[in-house]
Order: sequence, then structure tokens, then C-alpha cells
Amino acid sequence: MIILKDSKFLTSATNLQGCPPPDMMEVVFLGRSNVGKSTFINTILEKNLAKSSSTPGKTQLINFFSVLWEKKAEDSQSISFRFVDLPGFGYAKVSKGTKKDWEDNLWNFLNHRSCIKLFVHLVDARHTQLQIDEYVSEIIQKLLKPDQRLLSIYTKFDKLNKNEQHRLYQKGKLVASNNDKIINKNYGGKERIREMILDGVLGIERI
Repeated sequence: MIILKDSKFLTSATNLQGCPPPDMMEVVFLGRSNVGKSTFINTILEKNLAKSSSTPGKTQLINFFSVLWEKKAEDSQSISFRFVDLPGFGYAKVSKGTKKDWEDNLWNFLNHRSCIKLFVHLVDARHTQLQIDEYVSEIIQKLLKPDQRLLSIYTKFDKLNKNEQHRLYQKGKLVASNNDKIINKNYGGKERIREMILDGVLGIERI
């Protein structure tokens, strides 16, 4: 069992140089614009910390949140780390020059941020095979260092019909709804996803 001891917003940055020192383990959340990253993060933390924009692609900041969880077991331990909410990719009403600078900063961050332990790739469950998501997954796989992991979670599960939901369950996919709930009936719901995130932070191979 994981107890949420504390979580709070820390700071925002536009590039790697403006980020906090890499002195704490980090979980990075990435996905297409409007995939539901803010809803997912707020659900996991049970706090309304991550803010979403009404205009897809408008937010261009890397947002950092401090997290303190306690894992209850025979030998309980408290683990401090950071959640990192990246700007959504794939859509932005900005100039080509601004978009290129923004994307360059993101890839520089992903490639050189040494304290990242887990990449959480959120994918819209209604569109599971989009080229941009497949490209991002391939890139992250190539970037992974021995102490890093990639976890894919399918959002907006509640938007699917029953047959579509069943197919995702059959494939063993981790799923989340778009209404502040983590479904994952086959995996223990919100608690199981927290465990998988913590496993990724600590380098446990179960994920």
C-alpha cells in the first residue's frame, strides 16, 4: 500500500538549463496535446496541481512537482521524487520557429536529464496506433539508459464502447478514464498504477 504523504508544485522551466538541479529521481509524463495528462497526474496525486489549457498546445513549460510517498510494508519507507509534466506534442498554434525551438528543448531535456527514472507515455485509447505516438515510443526506447523504464498508459478509456474496452483489457493494457478515475479493474486501479510508477522510480523490473 502506498500512502500519499505530500505533493506540491515546485517550478516551471522552458529548457534544460532552467530546470531544478538533477538531485532527485524523476517521473516524466508525456503525450499528445489533449491526451489528459493533467487529469491523470491530478488523479494519481489526489490534488489539483497540474493545470490544463483550453487551447491544445498552448502550454510550453516543463512543470515540476515534488512528491513524497510512503510504501507500507514490513519495513515501511518514504520515497521522495518529482513528477515532471511536459508540454503536449503534436499540436500547437505557434510559429514554425517557436515550435522548432520548443521541440528541440523537449528532446534535449529527455535525452540529457540524468535523473529521469521513468517515462510515462500517455496514449489516447481511441487512437492507439497514431504515427506520432509510435514515433515517440520508438525514440524513448532508443533514449533509455539501463536505469530508466518506459510505461505506456491508455487514457480516455471511458470514451470507448464496451467491445473496444474489452479488446484493450484482453491485451493487458493499463487504462485510465477522462473523468478523474483510474479504471484498471484487472490491475487494482489507482493503487496498482502508483505501485508501477514507484517500481519504475526504484528500478524494480516488474513493469
